Amino acid sequence: KKIIYTNKAPKPIGPYNQAILHNDILYCSGQIAINPENNILEIESIGIETARVMKNIAAILEAAHMDFSHVLKCSIFLKDMRQYKEVNNIYASFLKNNHPAREAIQVSALPKNVNVEISVIASK
Repeated sequence: KKIIYTNKAPKPIGPYNQAILHNDILYCSGQIAINPENNILEIESIGIETARVMKNIAAILEAAHMDFSHVLKCSIFLKDMRQYKEVNNIYASFLKNNHPAREAIQVSALPKNVNVEISVIASK
């Protein structure tokens, strides 16, 4: 396995890596809306929060020489399913027409009390 790391995405806040590449499959850890430039959460609105999460994922994909067209599977964890529509709209704007398999799940809490966390699995 190969550890994927970029300073264009938040440093891990626990005992894990941003992503692991194994046999051309990238397993990206869940991302929250931490701005990697200043380590501050961007949670002013669910739209801003989701966009930051997707930018963080894009940076990790780029570090692995991939982009969103390589994503096979996505998991979205939401604190409030009533925010699904706005999260979905922002998410879709990053994916264009190459949509992966996906689930969206409401959870009771997320790290740092954020509203959304997203993880992906991608392949070269």
